[in-house]
Amino acid sequence: MTEQFDLFQPPEEKAVEKAPKEPRVLYFDLETQKSADEVGGWGNIHLMKLAVGVVWDSLDKQHHVYLEHEAKALVDKLRSAALVVGFNVIGFDYTVLQPEASIDLQDLKTFDMLVDIKKKLGFRLSLDHLAGHTLNAKKSADGLVSLQWYKDGKIDKIVEYCKQDVNVTRDLFLFGQENGFVRYQSRSGKTMELPVDWKIEQLI
Repeated sequence: MTEQFDLFQPPEEKAVEKAPKEPRVLYFDLETQKSADEVGGWGNIHLMKLAVGVVWDSLDKQHHVYLEHEAKALVDKLRSAALVVGFNVIGFDYTVLQPEASIDLQDLKTFDMLVDIKKKLGFRLSLDHLAGHTLNAKKSADGLVSLQWYKDGKIDKIVEYCKQDVNVTRDLFLFGQENGFVRYQSRSGKTMELPVDWKIEQLI
């Protein structure tokens, strides 16, 4: 009987059903309430506390913003991803957020561009450096400014700053995915192309 009903189903509906579902990729960044100095050094990242977290969702093409009291909702959002993409997300962002999570965030399917680039080059490069040479884009501020904004209660400014960081993270990843390289400046001052293999189907 099911097969008979299928015969009368409009062709366009069949096509919709059979179309492969696009994986949800979430581009993620967060800003903290406290600096490393305020929590006793970089060994205490877990004490820095969430100020603002921003996710850009590849399915709805929108930013999703989470404040301190919404940390658990941020964790739930990250859990919905087929892949989380970030820059230093494994070493920093997840460590900040971990106290608010009921799961080990390291278990999430994650691609950290910093980890991949350091593995290839043998040294670290900042997001700002890579974005500047690859996209001709710069961050709008820095983490120290964001910390002062938090102290001043200027949460809206932190949100906009974090959104831009997420946009830069997303655009750098997509550039590498589409072109197979990102650019950086060598210690001798020469602009170099670093080959990358950032195809979603291989990372998920």
